[in-house]
Amino acid sequence: MTWAAGSGAARDLPAGQTSAPLAAVAPLEGDVTVTLCPDGPLLLRGPATLLGPDGQPLPRSRNVVALCRCGGSAIKPLCDGTHKVNGFRSDDT
Repeated sequence: MTWAAGSGAARDLPAGQTSAPLAAVAPLEGDVTVTLCPDGPLLLRGPATLLGPDGQPLPRSRNVVALCRCGGSAIKPLCDGTHKVNGFRSDDT
């Protein structure tokens, strides 16, 4: 799996793993997909557990979670929409 971080740098990771500032994603059973939103967040869909920097699961109440890749979110690793105002542009358009 490859994804682009907020810096625009692509990272190759082992299958089923991804990283974001202060978080990791560990897949559970079922299909997990990551969608790159042009000039926006990563959308994580499916049964995955988000882990904080201490390795503890983060609360998750929805099947789809938006992960920040602009670096400006006040609620990292989650997206708060800051990419709309901070000029973030992605190369995946």
